[in-house]
Amino acid sequence: MLIAQISDLHVRPAGALAYGVSETNLSTEHAIHALLRLDPAPDCVLVTGDLTDCGLDEEYALLSGLLARLPMPVYAVPGNHDRREPFRRAFAGAGYLPAQGPLDYAVSCGPVRIVALDSLVPGESHGALGPDTIAFLEAALAAERDAPTLVMLHHPPFACGIGHMDRVGLLEGARELERVVAAHPQVQRVLCGHVHRSIQRLFGGTLCQVAPSVTHQVALDLTPDGPSVFVLEPPGFLLHRFDGGQVVTHTAMTDRAPGPFPFALPDDYPGRRSTPPA
Repeated sequence: MLIAQISDLHVRPAGALAYGVSETNLSTEHAIHALLRLDPAPDCVLVTGDLTDCGLDEEYALLSGLLARLPMPVYAVPGNHDRREPFRRAFAGAGYLPAQGPLDYAVSCGPVRIVALDSLVPGESHGALGPDTIAFLEAALAAERDAPTLVMLHHPPFACGIGHMDRVGLLEGARELERVVAAHPQVQRVLCGHVHRSIQRLFGGTLCQVAPSVTHQVALDLTPDGPSVFVLEPPGFLLHRFDGGQVVTHTAMTDRAPGPFPFALPDDYPGRRSTPPA
């Protein structure tokens, strides 16, 4: 089975650009088209936060129209740019969100269990996992110990070396999250967004992966005091393939590229061997 992960859409009101530069609505539409082109199609799509730029009802309405084009289930968690109650209203019809409190939930996509955690701190850029969310995670993992599981949240639970992003990372609950994940070996991935780059680190005995953004990317600057800036590098997303044993993850680009081209060499190719090597 195949599970797609997109992140950091930053959908704006119609006609508006994020930070006056990034055409996030168009980029999100391109990401939707990229998912629809996949063969085989994903069995479900995960969205790891910052679905909107300001958490406005207008933004969620536009977002809902875009996501409605996807024929498979879509499961999302809020990011720091989202607002919890508008988010809850926007996804109420999907049936997986709790009616009140943190937007923590657990669902199944085929044999894979998905446990979603709400790291949103209202009005702040950093994230936190409170005691109720950690308790929810423990109970959800204990309930189905034999099911291969993906845990998803917006803020990565580790420092990535991009200083301005680390200062608004998961500032509360990272150690508790790692403790719980380490105690449940069925967790095959911890999936995050927020940093707008593809990043991986071992965490709690498994792999924690940060998805690139389907819009703009955070500049790769590993100096301690680098500026808070973004670049219009190619947008991308992650594909998690489960073959019944382990999860294998691919990074995909949302925009079409030239090709495909065969690896076969023409007869006049420089350096071509006349006979196959021994």
